[in-house]
Amino acid sequence: MKTKIIMSVLTIMCLTCLKSYAKSFVERNTVSKSDIYKAVEYKTILVDSLKIFYREAGETTKPTIILLHGFPSSSHMYRNLINELANNYHVIAPDYPGFGQSSAPTPQRYQYTFDNLSITMEHFIDQLKITKTSLYIQDYGGPVGMRIATRRPELIQSLIIQNSNAYVEGLGEVLKPLIAYVENPNAETEKAARFFLTIDATKWQYLTGAGAPEKIAPDSYSIDQYYLDRKGNDVIQLALFRDYGSNIALYEKWHQYFAKYKPPMLVIWGKNDQFFIAQGANAYKKDNPNAEIHLLNGGHFALEEHHLEISKLIINFLSKKVK
Repeated sequence: MKTKIIMSVLTIMCLTCLKSYAKSFVERNTVSKSDIYKAVEYKTILVDSLKIFYREAGETTKPTIILLHGFPSSSHMYRNLINELANNYHVIAPDYPGFGQSSAPTPQRYQYTFDNLSITMEHFIDQLKITKTSLYIQDYGGPVGMRIATRRPELIQSLIIQNSNAYVEGLGEVLKPLIAYVENPNAETEKAARFFLTIDATKWQYLTGAGAPEKIAPDSYSIDQYYLDRKGNDVIQLALFRDYGSNIALYEKWHQYFAKYKPPMLVIWGKNDQFFIAQGANAYKKDNPNAEIHLLNGGHFALEEHHLEISKLIINFLSKKVK
């Protein structure tokens, strides 16, 4: 009799454990509604007669983050970050004209200046009917995004700034050949500037300063170089190099924007960046004392090895600042 009772109890215990395990397994392996919505979509929209390519993920009812890429990259640089943010946010990452999968008309048909890139991106935002957004800006994304922010302060919910400079103390020594080309464009300075269009320079941007270079996917700089090597793209990039001085001239205007509007600001910096050195990160506190600053052990393209850490910083920051 006792044996039967013991066997019955053990059977019930086993069935309970199996049921619990099955439920846990199903929960872990069931695709939830939020997972369905996070899948990245690859889209193209016509903006000012230009085909603008962009990546989009997340639910449109959630707060929007627009990711503005740097040189010599494209929205591809955000491929990992998009996946990390899409469950919590509506994420959009466009390619500028002349970059990635967007149209690349000749300089005779499109004026490649930072003013013009920002206007095209502003029209892109308006065409998607976005009225409030956080901007994630890296490298060239800074001068593009800051022009939009100063023209449309009501649009901006927060700024997430990653190795994107707005202070002269952030300009590294390695930029001297480009500054020389900006100040005096001629055959000699152009030759030095063209080095930044080569595969050696592109790899250097990704690998120099990286805390763990083995974490940098070769696809990243290889894809960037593919776009740089397209026929006629060198002329596009040189035009933007020559216009870079217009960004430095606007630094004071951007500082006034920071001081007046005090946008919630998260500054994330690969502290070993040779283009935009760490002093440039700390400088943001001068005009926005509430800026949250994080220096990571990485280089110019810190996302390549720190996208998980950066996504956590963003989610934590926006959970407090943007509703």
